[in-house]
Amino acid sequence: MPTLASATVGARLWLLIEYTGAWPSRLETLELPGKISELVRRALERGIRPQLIRRPGRRTRPQEQGIRVLVGYAEGPNPWLASGVVAGPDDLDLDALVAGVVPESCILEDEPVFLVCTHAKRNVCCARIGLPLARSLAENLPDRVWETSHVGGDRYAANLVCLPHGIFYGSMSQAAALAAANAYRSGEVILDRYRGRAGIPEPLQAVEHFARAHTGECSVGAVAVESSRTDGDVTEAIVRIGDVRLQVVVEPSAFTAPCGTASACAETITTYRLVSLDRLTPVRYATPALA
Repeated sequence: MPTLASATVGARLWLLIEYTGAWPSRLETLELPGKISELVRRALERGIRPQLIRRPGRRTRPQEQGIRVLVGYAEGPNPWLASGVVAGPDDLDLDALVAGVVPESCILEDEPVFLVCTHAKRNVCCARIGLPLARSLAENLPDRVWETSHVGGDRYAANLVCLPHGIFYGSMSQAAALAAANAYRSGEVILDRYRGRAGIPEPLQAVEHFARAHTGECSVGAVAVESSRTDGDVTEAIVRIGDVRLQVVVEPSAFTAPCGTASACAETITTYRLVSLDRLTPVRYATPALA
């Protein structure tokens, strides 16, 4: 099943809240303890993506006096991640996060964080496949891995999210997850099972994917969409990779994917196909001859 161009579009800003209690099927129902529920509510009001997190394999660890949070700003070429422990919602300035500023109650992280969806109440496959993957990844990357609530795209379980950039991977095995995490720590992506970068429209995620596949460019920040336009279902974009500029055209393509033997899981999903990809010739300006 193709995974490209399926990262969550509405996730440019992140609020991760450590909570070891039972996770509701949907966070927006606010069926959580008061302070946690209020943090989720305030995040949703501001367009921030809230996620519940917990350490892999730890279900009964007592909650700290405060609430451990991580906030992520995934926009643009210089995303960041910061962490802190707050007494309650009033101690976390989410408006600062919206403005791209680290809240005063948090400090910048100097290492990436990896989220593995294990949200059983949302989709049992996420827990069945995600739990052992999260534990395996945590053994190799201590203190950098968290189990998390629903990230979007249950059909791609197990899902891995790399922050602060918001890089999504799907259909991950334990070996593939470790390879993707190590690549991200080196500032690179792996196209195999790459879903895209969150917060970017799906057609432009597809444009980036095909541009990377064509050029072999792996650096996280090396691909920039300079401009794009959509005509009906067709999206055309100009992409810059270093000194190379490409014109990439994509369109939706239907794909029917069964989920194991459970016919109820079978569905038709939208992916993207490459219509054309052309390298643009640099414009050379002639210098008028001097009289």
